[in-house]
Amino acid sequence: MARSVKIACLQTRPVPSITKAIVEARELATNAIDRGAEFLFLPEYCGGLKSSSSMFSPPCETEKNHEFLQFACDMAKSQNIWMMVGSIAITGFDNKYYNRGYIVDSNGEIYSKYSKIHLFDITLDEKTSYEESATVIGGGNAAVSSTPHGKIGHTICYDLRFPQLYRSLALEGAEILAVPAAFTKRTGEAHWHILNRARAIENGAYVVAPCAIGSVEGGGAAYGHSLIVDPWGSIIADGGEDRGIIVADIDLDRVAEARARIPSLFNGKEFKINDEKIRVTA
Repeated sequence: MARSVKIACLQTRPVPSITKAIVEARELATNAIDRGAEFLFLPEYCGGLKSSSSMFSPPCETEKNHEFLQFACDMAKSQNIWMMVGSIAITGFDNKYYNRGYIVDSNGEIYSKYSKIHLFDITLDEKTSYEESATVIGGGNAAVSSTPHGKIGHTICYDLRFPQLYRSLALEGAEILAVPAAFTKRTGEAHWHILNRARAIENGAYVVAPCAIGSVEGGGAAYGHSLIVDPWGSIIADGGEDRGIIVADIDLDRVAEARARIPSLFNGKEFKINDEKIRVTA
């Protein structure tokens, strides 16, 4: 397994249809490949996104018939690259869908998939709230994928606020923690950078966080600032506030180096809370 890899985050705009999403992603993917990227990471709802009131309303299809997923498979195969489809809306049941992401291998095959576990149900103030669970079926399984380019833990957006998930992925061997997102502009300005850096530092892992940028049809806006963060918590690349790509060479040997220097990942201790014994390893 190669221990270094050139990766790219595509900072796409949220567009309302699958057809427009393919056009949006294709140009940026081509640019990233021209710059030598071997693994492309796309944001949450990269297959299309719009909103209605306090709910996201992305274009939804079955896995078999989703044209954006097929586009990713075709591009990966034709260009001999790997791709992470951060997430797309996949038909579920009871008029709900899955917010599901995929890793696609260089043969154009679906290598792994992950359905978002933590759903974005929040109230920021009297006028601003979101209720993702009203339309989305939450997942129940975390995902670590062993690829030729390292072990990757796949999460999505609001998952970022749950450090125990990332500790579990790291303990399962994840060297890259992927956080595709359509983080809201308001919460992004407050928390995006510090949360991504914290997840990297806590787990001695790379964090790769492609985030959509710009206004969402129907209301809301995504923050942008796609990030690549090294295992020491330093930001290697920041996508800023414009549509585009960020590219970086990452050295996976730095993961083992960071975990050896500060072995907090493996230093769990027993202690008591209200006289009940607990062991914290995550």
